[in-house]
Order: sequence, then structure tokens, then C-alpha cells
Amino acid sequence: MKINQFGVIKRTFEQKINELALIGFYDEKIQAAISKGSVPLLQALLEQAAQSTAVTTKFDDYMVNGQQDLAAFLATSKQVTNQEFNAIALQLLNFEEAVDYNLADSVQAVNRIGLPLFSKDGDWSTQDVLNAWYDLLTAHTKGGLQFIDELVSHQYLKPTNQTVFFNGKALATFDTNQLIKEVVYVETDLDTDKDGVKDFVRVDIIRPTTAQKVPTLFTASPYYQGTNDVVSNKKLHDVNQPLQRKIPNNLTYEDIAYEPSEPEQLTAHEQTGETTVATETFYPKSHVDLNNYFLSRGFAVAYSSGVGTRYSDGMQDTGSPEQVISMQAVVEWLAGNRQAFVDRQSGVTIKAHWSNGKVAMTGKSYLGTLATAVATTGVAGLETVISEAAISDYYQYYRDNGLVIAPGSFPGEDMDVLAELVYSRMQDAGDWHRTKAQWEHFQKQTVSDMDRTTGNYNTYWDARNYLKNVPNIKADIVMVHGLNDWNVKPRQVFRLYQQLQELDVVKKLYLHQGQHIYINNNRSLDFSDQMNLWLSHKLYGVENDAVAQLPDLTWQSNQTPETWETRQSWGTTTPTKISLANVQTPVSYTDRQTKVAYESYSKDYDHWRSLMIDRDNHELDHSRVIFSQPKQKQDLVIDGEVSLQLRIKSSTNVGLVSAMLVDYGDASRLTKKPVPQGSQIDRGVNWQPTPLVEFEQAKATPNKMITIGHINMQNRENAWRVNDLRPDEYVDLTLTLQPTLYQLTAGHQLGIVIYGTDFEMTVRGNQNITYTIDTKHSQLLVPVVTSK
Repeated sequence: MKINQFGVIKRTFEQKINELALIGFYDEKIQAAISKGSVPLLQALLEQAAQSTAVTTKFDDYMVNGQQDLAAFLATSKQVTNQEFNAIALQLLNFEEAVDYNLADSVQAVNRIGLPLFSKDGDWSTQDVLNAWYDLLTAHTKGGLQFIDELVSHQYLKPTNQTVFFNGKALATFDTNQLIKEVVYVETDLDTDKDGVKDFVRVDIIRPTTAQKVPTLFTASPYYQGTNDVVSNKKLHDVNQPLQRKIPNNLTYEDIAYEPSEPEQLTAHEQTGETTVATETFYPKSHVDLNNYFLSRGFAVAYSSGVGTRYSDGMQDTGSPEQVISMQAVVEWLAGNRQAFVDRQSGVTIKAHWSNGKVAMTGKSYLGTLATAVATTGVAGLETVISEAAISDYYQYYRDNGLVIAPGSFPGEDMDVLAELVYSRMQDAGDWHRTKAQWEHFQKQTVSDMDRTTGNYNTYWDARNYLKNVPNIKADIVMVHGLNDWNVKPRQVFRLYQQLQELDVVKKLYLHQGQHIYINNNRSLDFSDQMNLWLSHKLYGVENDAVAQLPDLTWQSNQTPETWETRQSWGTTTPTKISLANVQTPVSYTDRQTKVAYESYSKDYDHWRSLMIDRDNHELDHSRVIFSQPKQKQDLVIDGEVSLQLRIKSSTNVGLVSAMLVDYGDASRLTKKPVPQGSQIDRGVNWQPTPLVEFEQAKATPNKMITIGHINMQNRENAWRVNDLRPDEYVDLTLTLQPTLYQLTAGHQLGIVIYGTDFEMTVRGNQNITYTIDTKHSQLLVPVVTSK
């Protein structure tokens, strides 16, 4: 087992003593024990820790070495040493002897696990014991919490409903049994339902009972008020369609660029009075785990689904400027810069009187997307964003290089389907019947604007490209993304990360080996601790050196379990040219499948993909070309975007190119999803536990897809310009695959699989198209660095 802790800050001895005194580990009893020596001091600290149910005063239940238990050691020993303290520490942290460590090598075990414990040869002084005890409190238990958090979650500190910070991080000192749940309706500057009156958006707030002003974690989630899964699934588009020829054009970006319209003159809601007490409450819903973690630490949490959702006004329009503005309005109210009402009828207004005016936005996928989008407005009060698996450009989500592309595992989904899913106003019969005709008209316009026929980039998509507005960002940004996330693909965070390098804001990036997941409950990385350090600084102003302490880029190794490395950058490596001329030229493949095979692959695209990658299985040889490089003599890291430069022709006047970069070589790779570890992480005191998970080594496999890419041969210049394509006429194109950060092991081979239809992501026309590649004029560009 290995734990990677990046959220522990260094403290001077004086600072440690002050913090220990703050939480009861430097009271009169402990100060009295100091004069008696290091062993009595250790006993006093242990007895104080036993105020928590996580620690027992049955000291004979702990062992110091193979012959002596802790009770005997405290009764007979005169000094504490590194070996003895570490043996006790490992047991307090719930590691198991003979499983995680052996008593005889406790020091080596601490180093191997990665625990940030004090170390010193020889006999320890009382100052050494205090140093070591402080460090122990910051170390992670086997169950996923810092030891101090483990103690507090077992009632070491009684809830005070006041913030207490230890090692720069907020402790769970707020009583989650006394949380206030209230509802407000924020008035926006929108009228998406065209009734001439400003749209309301509902906001659900959960906040601690306290007299102090608190900051807010705001999650913008169109899913929050419910989803229409059955209705939405019926809207899925048929992807068993042929690739259509497009009429060539000479469009420039200026021809299709989105320009915001002038604000409308709208009627505000009448004000009849003001109050400080909300009149509506709500029942608990499924909330973001990271938010739950902070609720017990003195942070308020707000959720809003925005316009076009249940209890709010307006039409649902996926990723639109209006959707973003509605979420921006919530931030403005939390920061004290906008009006809200206690209900939709009375006209009574309410301020966020409990807020300190500082806001962070959190969430994964759609939630993280809206956090990123709101950041690009430059709204005041938004101090930071923690966006996980977030979209930065919707075209890159549902389209790619002139092709209609599905997010991984969701063939047939599109902007209208997602809008249907979250138009939760239809869950109230009365509201649905009042808005049904308008909604259906709105959806018809969406279908037209998103243009599944051509797949081209147009004004509709340009309005939903948040990268255009990155220069407006003033908030510091934390980004988290899976390098194997084929739903929200890695390009979404890569392009955002690249553009942020031009801004004078703090940017932190976490790249993990998972798919479309959260990582805050991962055992081997202290992500929640790091975000605690971050938000304690950003929202409470705690001087904890968070900006310097947190790595700029944290990368999970794809080779070694439980290994997280820090890096300086991503995607700055100069590509290496790899010729494809080492095989026959030209080389051809066809897109056509038998009826039986076509139906089989359409139903089970995972099986199709495994066959396409497997060079030892010849079922799909006719539909692919595989170029394999020689076995690597040493490890190397692929850092950034791999590009495939092809001279290629189609046997007809349409064509698409798909490609997968593959690691060929037997290896026991990480599981695709984190595996539950059989225990729960408490998020406070008996509050919202979540499963502890970890990526484990799976059974050995002969290959792994590293990354993927697709392009319409008629969009070889860009996504809005359509080029002509004539049968059997070579064209030159560059296909840039999704960015990656991947370590290729010595002895493995790098391969590129080139094919046409992607049964999971593209349209599936089963057309009789033959593609031919001129390998002499084709090459692969791979950004590689020698692994350290």
C-alpha cells in the first residue's frame, strides 16, 4: 500500500505547539508530562487521543515490538525512539501487522507507505515527541482520513459551529444535525420563456448553524431537480445512418462566429418587502460528496439547476450563454450583488446575509462544465473553480472534425437529448402542460441549429465554446480529468489548460487513469485534504501556503498502482516523426461488414473495439490497417497530442478516418474503474459516509488503447470549412488524436490502428467504401520524452 499526501504543510515547532494547544494536545496535563520525559509525554498524548472512540486506553492492545506491548513499554521504558513511535503510529492509523507492515521494520514501512512522519535517530526528547505527534495527526489512516480527521469524526472535538484550522485545513467542527436547509429564487436578467418578465432560478442552500459568515461551494447542476430518463431515451438519434456528402463551401470563422445580442428590456418582479428568514425548505437530495465533506467544516453549499428546470422559469438550452448567465446570477447573489426572493409570489426579497461573499464552484461533467463556463464570465465573488471531467467546448463533445461523434457509451445522444433529460419542468403536470407547446417548438429549433446532417461547426456551436472566453477568467482554476475518459474526452481539459497558461491566475491540474469519475474518495491520493487546504485559503483567507504547496500538475502513473507523480507541464514536448513507409504502399481497407457482423458490432461495440485493437485476431483485418513500431528499448512517456498525417483516398465522394493509438505488450494494467476497498470515509461526525476506492492491478492483457481520434475527410482544413472529395483522389489530412500522458514500457510496441466506422462513436452507415493510404507520404507525430 502506498499513500501520496501533497496537502501536508510544513510548520515550525512554535506553530505546531500553537495548533496542538488549539485542539487540546497541549493542555496543562500534557505540559506537566513534558517535565517527566518523552515516555510520560507520549502516554499523556495517547490518553488525550482516547477522548475519541478511535483510540483505546487499553494500551496492551497495541504492540511496540515483537516482545513488548504498549502498556509494558509505557511502564518500563525511559525513552522513545523512531522505531517504537512508528510501530505505535502504524497501529493508530489502522494499518494491519503482517499485512501492511511488520513490527521489526516499522520505519521502513512508514517510508514505503509514504506517511509524512517525523524521523530522527537515537533517543527522542519531549520536543521530538511533540513534533512526531503533530506529524502523526496529519498522516492518513488506512481508512482514507487524516488521523486528526479520524479522531474528530469519532467525537474527539465536540461540535462548536466555529471554524478550527489544523495544518492549514478546516476540521469537522460543525454539527451536521443542525444544518439549515432553505430555498431562494434568484432573479436573472433573462427571459428565455419570452413572457416579458425576468426568469427566476431556484437555489437550494444547505448551511451550518453559526453566527460567523461562511463561504459557499456552489454546484450548478441541471440534473439536480430530477431527470426525464424515459422521455430522453426516446429522443436518442439513430446512428445507423450513412455518412452524407456535404456541399463544399468557402466559409471563414468570421462567417459563423457567435456575437452576443443586446440585452433585452425586461420587467423586474415587484418588491413588497425584505426579510432575513427564508420561508421554504427542501428534503435532502443526492449531493456532491466533496460538498458534503465541506459542510461539516464551516462551508455552505448551494445547488441550482438553472433556467428550464423544475421550480425555475425558462427553456432548457444545453450549454447556451443563457444557461451560463442563469448560473452566474446565483454567484452574484451569493456575493451580495444580485436580488433574490423567498418565493415566486410574495415579492419579499432576501439577501445571503450569512455569506462572506466568497464562492467556489464544484462538480463533475455537466456540473464542472457550468463551473468552467461561469468562470469565463469573470463574475465577481467567484474565487475559484474545482472542475472535474468538464466540457470546455461542446462541439468537441458531440462533434469532432466535421463528424457527428457520440460521447463514449452514449451513441445517439446529442444536445436536444440532453436538454430533454434535464427539462425537469415536465415532472409537474401543470407546469408541463403550460409549457409543452413552447418546449416542443424550442426543441425543434435546437435540432435544426445543432445540425446532425453535416456535423459542421457553426454559430450554434461557437456560442457554446467557452474557450473563446478564457481570457475573461479571474478565478483560480483546479482541473481534474481522466486520461481514459471517453465520455468527456481529454481534449476538453487539455485545450483549457493550454489557454490558461496565458493568464495570471493559479491553475492546478490532476490527471488520473480513470474514466468519468470523481477522485475525492481515492485511497492513495489525499485529494480532499488538498482541496481543504485550497479552499481554506481561497475562501477563508487562511495563510497556509496552498498555492505553492499543491503541485501544479499531478499525474497518476499508468504503470504502478497507488503512484501519483508531480510534473511541471503537459503537452510541451516537440513531436517525433515516425514514418509509416516501412510497410507496403499503398495499403487499403474497407468499411463494409456482413449483415450479421454489422448487427453484432452495433449491439456490442465494446466487443467490436477489442477485435479492432487485437492484432492477433483477424476477423477485422479487412477493415483496418495496423502500423506497429519496433519494441521499445527503454520506457518513454507520450506527452500531449499525437497527430497522424495521412495521404489517403476514398473510393467514393465521402469518407471518414478513425484511428487508435495502442500499447501492444502483455502487462497487468490498472482497473478501468476504482475498486471499493470495503470501508467508508466519514465526511464529518456520522455524516454522509462514502466508499473508499482504489485503482488496482487487473489481470494481464496483451494491449491497451491509449487514445483515439476521428475526422471527416471533407473537413480536413477545419470544422466549418467543407472541402470537396472526389472518388479515388488522394488528399492530405492531419488527424490529431485526443491528448494523453502515458508511459510506454520497455519491450512494448506502439501501434496505430487506422479504420473507418467507429461503432461506438461515429455514424454506422455500413457503406461499401474502400480507403487507400499512400504510406510513403504518411507519418505519425508522437511527442515522446524518455521516462525518468
